[in-house]
Amino acid sequence: MRAALRSTTVVPQVAAVLVVLLLLLVIVRLPWAGDLGMHAATVERLRHDLVHPGNPLVDADTPSPYYSPWMLVLGCVARVTGFSVFVVLRIGAVVGLALLVSGVWRYVRTLSAHRAAPALAVLCLVFLWGTSLFAWSGFLGLNSLALTVSYPSVFALGLAFHLWAWLAGAVREPAAGWGVWLGLGVLWAVISLCHQFSGVVASLGALATVVAARVGRGVWVRLGGGLAAGVVVLGAWPYYDFFALVGAGADLESVHRALYRDLPGRYWLVLLGVVALVLRWRRDRWDPLVLFFVLGAVVVALGGVSGHYSWGRALPAVLIPAQIAAALAAVEGRRAGRVVWPGVPVGRGVWAGVPVGRGVWAGVPVGRAVWAGVLAGALAVGAWTQVGTVGYVVPRGALPEAVAARYRAPWVGYHWVTPWVKYGDVVMARTFAARQLPAYGAYTVAPGYPDFFLPDEGRRVADVRRYFAEGTPEGVRWGIVRAYGVRWVVDRGVEGAGVGLRVVARGPGGDVLYEVVR
Repeated sequence: MRAALRSTTVVPQVAAVLVVLLLLLVIVRLPWAGDLGMHAATVERLRHDLVHPGNPLVDADTPSPYYSPWMLVLGCVARVTGFSVFVVLRIGAVVGLALLVSGVWRYVRTLSAHRAAPALAVLCLVFLWGTSLFAWSGFLGLNSLALTVSYPSVFALGLAFHLWAWLAGAVREPAAGWGVWLGLGVLWAVISLCHQFSGVVASLGALATVVAARVGRGVWVRLGGGLAAGVVVLGAWPYYDFFALVGAGADLESVHRALYRDLPGRYWLVLLGVVALVLRWRRDRWDPLVLFFVLGAVVVALGGVSGHYSWGRALPAVLIPAQIAAALAAVEGRRAGRVVWPGVPVGRGVWAGVPVGRGVWAGVPVGRAVWAGVLAGALAVGAWTQVGTVGYVVPRGALPEAVAARYRAPWVGYHWVTPWVKYGDVVMARTFAARQLPAYGAYTVAPGYPDFFLPDEGRRVADVRRYFAEGTPEGVRWGIVRAYGVRWVVDRGVEGAGVGLRVVARGPGGDVLYEVVR
């Protein structure tokens, strides 16, 4: 029995360590996809000017929500050390991953004293998803983490887990003074400034923690003081107006509509966690994980019904409590004879016709053994779905064919233009290239991402479209080049590129760098 119990602790811990090691190796490579160029550009602007960095993507003096406290720290690191932005982002990724893992450990320890619980929670957070591969910043699936580990969202979610753990201790300790609550409020504000959507998730988890504790009036007063301190920090942040984000336009909703697609395929394994939440609710109507899940589900459902698809970014508030509940169910089951799984009494020491003796099966209480087996199967399915992540650290040619088929190659990047394109140069490029070129210090005419704070964004996008459109008169093209001070053009092939351009270099995938010579 002792050996079996020891194995139920050691195996999850070893598996969790392997996952963390895999992510550390991924950081070494730092695969490029998604928003990496945006975050690299943000660090690059702060390296050159900490006080007035301007827009990170285009040559304009506008604020940006990407100038967060964490990006400011990384900008200072880049400025002091002289490291390239990609080295700095690797450093940030290691810090973010450390915060995330330690935060999960601290938070889960407030819910369970079992030694295996934190490791199981890590495994559920990265593998208990679905069979449709999905990656988005703020979502903790293994493949998603591999591509976003250097993003502020990982740093912010790591802080969120620490916030919930700290808050759980504060609500249980009547002697927690004003300093603790003011510190919690400042931490909440920092999370919200670093990644606004993770701030929503952090807020929902914090609210569930407080409500579940059924605290008295004194705690609510201190909580109000902490919130007030956080609001002051949000209002005082000098790099952008946090509260102006409430008025973000329709572009934000159209980008996030994809979050509501293929929900069963992406998340069906999480239903195991929903079952675990139901069992927790039967035992305690005020369970913090249950309340957390309900709050998240309400926000996401309202977003889908109302067309506010950006509210879908609260999905981690649905997934995280369910995933953690699934992990805890594997280490906190009841003994046979009283065990319920799921909701059906085992009876007098018999499960599926097999005598279980004194309430144990293979040395482990029956309820936990059955649940652990089902959970292990679900984790195996989830791990196989995301096994292609190994391709980020192992050459594709060395992977088994079945694994290589699940590998998605990252973007190549535009480092090949750096011998010619210098910091501050303006490049005419379409959206895909525009998402990457600013990482090397260049500006683009139109931002590669929607920018709520850029007043002439629509005109810039229209001008880029007009420049590359077939049939646009050369005089119009040249007027656009002069209006924005364009020095370079990046495009695939020569069609639509225009006259007055000289081919300078050719990159992968057919991209060509042109110098404006007219």
